[in-house]
Amino acid sequence: MKLQRWVKKYLNTIILLSGGLVTIGLLSDYVFHIEMLGLWSMIIASIIGALPITTQAYQSLRNKVISIELLVSIAVIAAFFIQEYHESAIVTFLFLFGAYLERRTIQKTRDSVKSLIAMAPTTALVLNEDGEVEEVEIDFVDEGDRLLVKTGAQVPVDGVVLFGEGFIDEASVTGESFPVKKKVGDNVFAGTILTNGTLQVEAERVGEDTTFGKIIELVEEAQDSKSVMEKFINKFAKYYTPAVIIFALATYLLTRDIRLAITVLVLGCPGALVIGVPVSNVTGIGNGAKNGVLIKGGEVLDRMNQIDTMVFDKTGTLTQGKTAVTTFLSVGKNEQQGRAYLAAIEKESDHPLAQAIVSYLGETQSYVVEQTVTLEGRGIQGIVDQKEVLIGNERLLIEKNILVTSEESRQIDAIKLQGNSIVLVAIEGRLQFIIGVSDVIRPEAKDTLIRLRKMGIKRFVMLTGDHTMTAQAVAKELGIDEVHAELLPEDKVREVQKLKDNGHVVAFVGDGINDSPSIALADIGIAMGSGTDVAVETSDIVLMRSSFEELAHAYGLTKATIANMRQNIFIALATVAFLFVGLFAGWIYMASGMFVHEASILVVIFNGLRLVKYKQK
Repeated sequence: MKLQRWVKKYLNTIILLSGGLVTIGLLSDYVFHIEMLGLWSMIIASIIGALPITTQAYQSLRNKVISIELLVSIAVIAAFFIQEYHESAIVTFLFLFGAYLERRTIQKTRDSVKSLIAMAPTTALVLNEDGEVEEVEIDFVDEGDRLLVKTGAQVPVDGVVLFGEGFIDEASVTGESFPVKKKVGDNVFAGTILTNGTLQVEAERVGEDTTFGKIIELVEEAQDSKSVMEKFINKFAKYYTPAVIIFALATYLLTRDIRLAITVLVLGCPGALVIGVPVSNVTGIGNGAKNGVLIKGGEVLDRMNQIDTMVFDKTGTLTQGKTAVTTFLSVGKNEQQGRAYLAAIEKESDHPLAQAIVSYLGETQSYVVEQTVTLEGRGIQGIVDQKEVLIGNERLLIEKNILVTSEESRQIDAIKLQGNSIVLVAIEGRLQFIIGVSDVIRPEAKDTLIRLRKMGIKRFVMLTGDHTMTAQAVAKELGIDEVHAELLPEDKVREVQKLKDNGHVVAFVGDGINDSPSIALADIGIAMGSGTDVAVETSDIVLMRSSFEELAHAYGLTKATIANMRQNIFIALATVAFLFVGLFAGWIYMASGMFVHEASILVVIFNGLRLVKYKQK
């Protein structure tokens, strides 16, 4: 047990030392021709490299499991017996190095819950009966407490607004792309951010009972629900390893030729099999990293290859998560002057739609705003250059008796059907501008979804907290098969679970905190790299540049990698079969057998390295 702990503690050092000695040995033999240095380098590398392998083999035997580590251990000992030190050193190093690289790529996934908990509100401002404010830890907040929330702060509880108004960014919980205006009587969620204004909130749910707390719980449960797929090699070794050992023993009993029996063990050691799968995994993962796709381990490749259904969040995933003007129609006279009036008033507003319009208009003639009045739920009424300017929705124009022609109504309806929020501008009693503002669809999304469908994805589903009309407009534009809108995080989880229960292999693509439970529950969780840390940590695949091109590359790469892996397995097994046939037929001997064996290792390595140049067409 002490030896096992020591090996585990210094495993990375052992791998590094083993690799260094193998390199010295190869250089000594084939470059500098210092045979003695090369020999001892390989001997020491074999001993060092075999230590963790034999330790693992011993532990497996204690649990009555005949693992591939046992066969590698026996083969190393046998190679020592017949003085084939190069074989033993190279096999042990590559075996350890492949296992290390796979472990390294997946170890971060276990930190996701800690990362999520760190993002939860930790303090709150409590108002006492005298109106004084006291900052307390979130654990000391009770239901019914009155809390003060200032601009830029997180809402610490689920509750209802008692006083004040402001805009809250709810993307972390609902996925809503625009900050939502909150006033007295509206509900607010823990973990959301007050971007503007000041609120007094009565706590209704605190701690683990809040929506944010439930998200943390869902992530934990979803991660626990993921079963660890047993690697193909270990399954195969369950039968292959004892078969080779028995075959070698039978050979000795029948021939009494110990060298032949050891040769069976050495040639039967699946060097190419042991190396082939890790090489494919590591190269595929490396290709992904080079092209902006972080794949967290070999198991992810296998599961991604089986995906038939892709589920998408909308905001920040299918869309860019940025409010922008998508349509700007001028239906009146004096457009340039009208744009200047509009810009002057909108510059004084903190509303996200106003900011998007100001950004779109750019530099305009400067005017002083003489007066503005905010009209609740309708828009703004302002005076610029002694002219009345109305900016708002259709309700505002109806109240002010602004005429909208049938053609203008048709244009407004067409813009709304595209999933836009409508802003209407009237100057001096006449409609001047019709503006559509929305969260912009990623320009590459549509083409990428078409390619993914051709590559084998059968079904696309959108799950979003956004409004139904907006979601349906985006889905229609992109060719999404199924849409579920106005969902909370737990609703998304239920929809993902339904798909899995119906036999679909599901990938979920998202970017926010609210997506992390679904990302964790799905067979494959895919996060946009620009998303929250917890979504990135919880996911199996991260698209580092948040591009749909990377999504297509990830799916194509997994298919290519699994195919490459199967090719390497076939090459390895075919080589072993060829060597055994040749050995007993009399035309394969130790030297030639070792040559073929080493050649097969090189073949699977070079075959795996073909993935370095993989590009999704």
